[in-house]
Amino acid sequence: MALASQSPASQSPASPSLAANLPPDVQREMLRRMLTIRRFEERASSDYLAGKIYGVVHCYIGEEAVATGVCSALAPGDRIISTHRGHGHCIAKGADLNRMMAELYGRQTGYCKGKGGSMHIADFGIGMLGANGIVAGGIAIVTGAGLAAQMEGKGGVAVSFFGDGASNAGPFHECLNIAATWKLPMLYVCENNMYAANTAAAATHALSDVAARAAGYGIPGVVVDGNDIFAVYQAANRAVERARRGEGPSLIECKTYRWRGHTERRGQADSRDQAEVASWQGRDPIARLERQLREQGDLDDHALQAMERGIQDALEAAVAFAEASPFPLPEHATDDVFAT
Repeated sequence: MALASQSPASQSPASPSLAANLPPDVQREMLRRMLTIRRFEERASSDYLAGKIYGVVHCYIGEEAVATGVCSALAPGDRIISTHRGHGHCIAKGADLNRMMAELYGRQTGYCKGKGGSMHIADFGIGMLGANGIVAGGIAIVTGAGLAAQMEGKGGVAVSFFGDGASNAGPFHECLNIAATWKLPMLYVCENNMYAANTAAAATHALSDVAARAAGYGIPGVVVDGNDIFAVYQAANRAVERARRGEGPSLIECKTYRWRGHTERRGQADSRDQAEVASWQGRDPIARLERQLREQGDLDDHALQAMERGIQDALEAAVAFAEASPFPLPEHATDDVFAT
């Protein structure tokens, strides 16, 4: 697959015209959230490889602008659902780092009491309905949340994050159809990172753009540069406003790229073209926003260093919290199990 066919539409550092509509403190908060996601993932990877974290870890590094841009357009009461690569969505929606880290460490103080691990983090209190280890598994769940929001009549919306691989699964088509028919207040956000595990999207998609499928259901479909925080935010904000007006769902395809392999594994080489990986690393969404803020005069070295220190302190506290927390007891194995 040619690299050019995978490149995002915009190669600019960011989108100054879109940034002008956002106060500097909002833009700095976007940067802080993206940096928090990246530093959390880097720590999760290193601790997993050191044998401190059990189970599997799927890193979100490189895709931070998607979760942050979409969640920045949401209200606290709006609901989202994630994927197997869900840490970024949790953090962008406001999840507690201590409870997240404790869950990865398999401790009782984790979000799922240490029994769910990386792929099963949920916090209903902030509208995070959970991560899901089944490809496309969350799409139908959160479409139900969209129906609930419509029935509640309070203007809430629901967001489904899913990958390019999930867009070929049955729940994607079934849910877009029913959401369009019932005009549910939904955002379907495809994080097209060009690979489903190790299979290139070009090998499994007849069309280059997942968003083109929206036409079949009579709803808007838009492609954005998923490494441009402002482009993602603008597309999400428009879709949210449309959903709140009762005009139904939208499909947003964010072209992005994960820097790491499908999962963190000891000694496993990345099968992708390393020139392709390097090219996308050069389009780092965090570096693009940092440059934009510096050019605007809204960020300097001192402020960035203070932001990084705050994030690192929070992560060290989260690891300490996790390490000091107890493991689940064997007699608790069937607690919170509602079906067998």
